[in-house]
Amino acid sequence: MTMETLEFIIYPDGRVKETVTGIVGASCQEVTAAIEAQLGRVISQEKTSQYYDQPVNQATKATNQATFSDW
Repeated sequence: MTMETLEFIIYPDGRVKETVTGIVGASCQEVTAAIEAQLGRVISQEKTSQYYDQPVNQATKATNQATFSDW
């Protein structure tokens, strides 16, 4: 399991650079929405490769079939 991190760099002129790692897919926008609303206007966004990845949903289905012979 990957650690989810939010990194903020605050520049002297007041700009804030936010970097999100460890969150796969568009859910990173849900995580950062409240913070961005408090920070103010978003000037630009760059999506990383993790944004375009699809979350892995593994479903395991086991089928057990036993047959018996009457001979």
